[in-house]
Amino acid sequence: MTSTAAINVLGIGGSLREGSQSERALRIALAGAGEAGATTTVITGPDLQLPFYDTAVLDRSAEAVRLIEAIRAADGVIVVSPGYHGALSGLVKNALDYVEDLRPDRRPYLDGRAVGLAAVAFGWQAAVTTLDQLRTITHALRGWPTPLGGAVNSAEVKFDEAGGASDEKVVRTLRLIGKQVAEFAAAQRAAG
Repeated sequence: MTSTAAINVLGIGGSLREGSQSERALRIALAGAGEAGATTTVITGPDLQLPFYDTAVLDRSAEAVRLIEAIRAADGVIVVSPGYHGALSGLVKNALDYVEDLRPDRRPYLDGRAVGLAAVAFGWQAAVTTLDQLRTITHALRGWPTPLGGAVNSAEVKFDEAGGASDEKVVRTLRLIGKQVAEFAAAQRAAG
């Protein structure tokens, strides 16, 4: 990193199940951002149990305020969702809906932020369609999806508690996604 202040990368994702495959994938991607010099923060599972997003409701829960402020402070974001029935989880989608609260900001939505994306599903079809949906949502929120995305078939790949997986190529891919987020964020900062 060329800047004196560390790049801040926020990880969002996982499921309500502690130590889920998607949460473990998220942590590997965040490790890649950390290896590139970024400071990382993670908001997963239980911390994403938010009221359904509603633009008409102005009061936000403490968890929603924490999420919104973490996104606002982030130079880059990594989102990893489980694939449920060929789509991203409602938990992750609802969290992304809260980005709407950044609409009036100087840097609205995810504008100018690199967004690393991965989907973990039991089967290739759900993993790929979930990744595609995450990219579409990121574009709609003015984010910059990293060139590399991750579609992980959990029928073939298992993540372990030590931060690895049964397929080293998947670990390298996820770490590279994190690295791309950190490097893009540093380039954006250097460009002013």
